[in-house]
Amino acid sequence: MTPTQPLLLRNAKLVGFGAARGSDVLIGADGKVAAAGPALAAPSGAESLDLAGAFLSPGWTDLHTHVYWGGTDISVRPRDIGAAAGVATLVDAGSAGEANFHGFREYVAQPAAERIVAFLNLGSIGLVACNRISELADHRSVNIDRMLACIEANKDIIRGVKIRASVTVLGSWGITPVKIARKVAKIAGLPIMVHVGEPPPMIEEVFALLQPGDIVTHCFHGKRGANIMEDADLADWAKRLADQGVVMDIGHGAASFSYAVGMAGLKHGIVPTTISTDLHVRNFDGPVWELSLVMSKLLALGMRFDDVIAGVTTNALKAVALPHENLIAIGAEARFTAFDLVDCDLTLPDSQKNPLRITRRFLPRHTIIGRSVVAAGSRYRG
Repeated sequence: MTPTQPLLLRNAKLVGFGAARGSDVLIGADGKVAAAGPALAAPSGAESLDLAGAFLSPGWTDLHTHVYWGGTDISVRPRDIGAAAGVATLVDAGSAGEANFHGFREYVAQPAAERIVAFLNLGSIGLVACNRISELADHRSVNIDRMLACIEANKDIIRGVKIRASVTVLGSWGITPVKIARKVAKIAGLPIMVHVGEPPPMIEEVFALLQPGDIVTHCFHGKRGANIMEDADLADWAKRLADQGVVMDIGHGAASFSYAVGMAGLKHGIVPTTISTDLHVRNFDGPVWELSLVMSKLLALGMRFDDVIAGVTTNALKAVALPHENLIAIGAEARFTAFDLVDCDLTLPDSQKNPLRITRRFLPRHTIIGRSVVAAGSRYRG
């Protein structure tokens, strides 16, 4: 049950809010920001939560997840990777297609404590039996009219079109499904999220179709013939696209994030726009675990602290056309993550089982959604 009294968050270090400063935030009983600044006085009857110097950022957003629990064979429950892990907004990356999106909306997105939006899979069936039955076997897998009708009926939560551009999914189709996704998204006025993987299609063919606002997920994967850092011209092209507004997203996953490619990419000036997990049942117990650990990995690779925070807050929110400015202004919906950055000594793997020493890690403490406060933490016990 949502409390009915105001809540004063005290003694926080604000990060990710642009020029906003101050240590206290007052949230009204309506779940909206009532005031922000140093040493605020608590109104009569208000609750108070002392954050004792923890960071407070806009609520973390995971741009690539699979949370159609019960609707696909790979999805996890939102509650297992959401607010309890510091994540206030979950973006499902194509678990549902037009034929089963109604179930995703009614049974997953609407009941969740977290805000959930989605990319609609180009394939009508979505990821019902992921990598066992292709969602894009042939032309019968796509129905443009039904997709556009589904997008129109669910435009409040459908934020784009998802396409897996990999030979393991497309077989002999090549680049054609990506072109169809681009066309559907253009008609609907939405971006595409492209999973880049084993060719064909060639990643160069994918890059040629991208426009500002589109998303390349798995941008630092290490698969041969398709990773952006094994080809100097491709690396330069990726940087140009990023500079032009194409979103470069981590999408860690079970097989889609390489430390070596990430280090080379950062040295080349390709800073990921967004940091996401691609969490599903096959990586939930490693090598991904949770968003905070993926953030910690990118920090260890050399990303700046501020860029890591932007990658799970304002940049991710902008990528799915959710409010991403003035998030602590009076009247803004309260959606925050309180967290610590602590010293540690961990060795964590990438998707290829290569080790990396982690000496600082992000630890979520609370997720604030409206007037509700959810205790947050880490599942990792390694």
